[in-house]
This record gives sequence, C-alpha cells and structure tokens, in this order.
Amino acid sequence: MGGVTRAASSSPAPPSSVLGLAPVIPVVVLDDAADAVPLARALVAGGLPAIEVTLRTPAALDAIRAVADEVPEAVIGAGTLLTPGQVGAALTAGSRFLVSPGWSPRLLGAMQDSGVPYLPGVSTASEVVTLLAEGVTEMKFFPAEAAGGTAYLGALAAPLPQARFCPTGGIGLASAPSYLALPNVGCVGGTWMLPAEALATQDWGRVRRLAREAAALAA
Repeated sequence: MGGVTRAASSSPAPPSSVLGLAPVIPVVVLDDAADAVPLARALVAGGLPAIEVTLRTPAALDAIRAVADEVPEAVIGAGTLLTPGQVGAALTAGSRFLVSPGWSPRLLGAMQDSGVPYLPGVSTASEVVTLLAEGVTEMKFFPAEAAGGTAYLGALAAPLPQARFCPTGGIGLASAPSYLALPNVGCVGGTWMLPAEALATQDWGRVRRLAREAAALAA
C-alpha cells in the first residue's frame, strides 16, 4: 500500500528491530509536550532508549517531534496507532518505530510500507498465524495479563517459534522477569517507571532511578 509519508532523510536511521534495544519499552502518555524532552532524557539516562509515546492525547505528535529533534540518543516511537493516517503523521513527526494495539489489513499495509520497525498487536494464536503468513515475525502481545500472561505466551513458543513478542498491558517490575525469561519474548512494555505523581511534579530524577531499575532486568 502506498501513500505513507516517511520521516525526513536527516533523521537517524531506524533500528532493525525494536525488541533488542532494551528489556523494557516505557509506554508514555503525555498531556504536555513540554515534558517530553526532560522525560526522554531521564529514561535514556536510566538505560531505556526505546520510548513509545502513545497517540492518546493531542500533545503526542508534538512530544514525538520534540524528542526526535532534541534527544537523538532516544529511539522514539509512536503507539496506539489505529489508522494509516496516524502512521503517516507519526513518521512525519520523527517516529523510528510503530506500535498498534491490534491491526487491520489497511493498518498493517501502512506499517509495512513505513520503512521503520513495527509491532502490530495480537492476543490470539490465529492472529499470530495470520501475521506470520504476511511475513511479520515481531508483534505486540496485548493486553498481556488479561489475554493469558506468561502461560499463554509460553504455550505459543513451541508451535509458533518464529514469532517474537513485546508483551504489554498490566506488566510491572515484579512480573516483568517472568515474561523476559520466555524464549519468544524480546522485551516488555510498561508504565511502572512513569508514576503519575512523578510526571505531575516533573520528578525526572525519580523517573531516571526507576528506569535504571527496569534496565537492570536485562542482567
């Protein structure tokens, strides 16, 4: 499918895969784009360079643009993508990877045409099989805890070893290691290193400490 606007050629090259950048991808919801740069710097300093900004607020695209422009060491991505138009807008803003909670043929086509890594969301074995037939091997498993958690993902590993996942949804510091121990999990997505009170008070030092704790899960 055509019609997707790619990021500017002066932007850093996209990674070949999202799953190997860090054990945890912070899932960020921002109401104020002015918080994006200091937040991204805190996460990167803590060892979490891949940052997903969800397109759930009017500030999201401006936040992605600011991080892409001012924090080149961050690998900024867009999440909660629902339409091909959002894919184009995310790329124009500087997104270097794309994440969706689910997928449709049109949305998948736009993500495939984007030129950057993408993680379409799945929650069933049938969806995984369908995406594998489309040549997609890296996926988001969402909502992870509600959809069966580690038991479900572990059961998929034997019959569908080609598929690798970033489970997201209900995962915290205590449960993340059990996901990361699975052979078909490359990283997890979460929000626990972004407590609401820390964002409200712009306590970037706390965010940095929590990010460092999450990054240590790779050890």
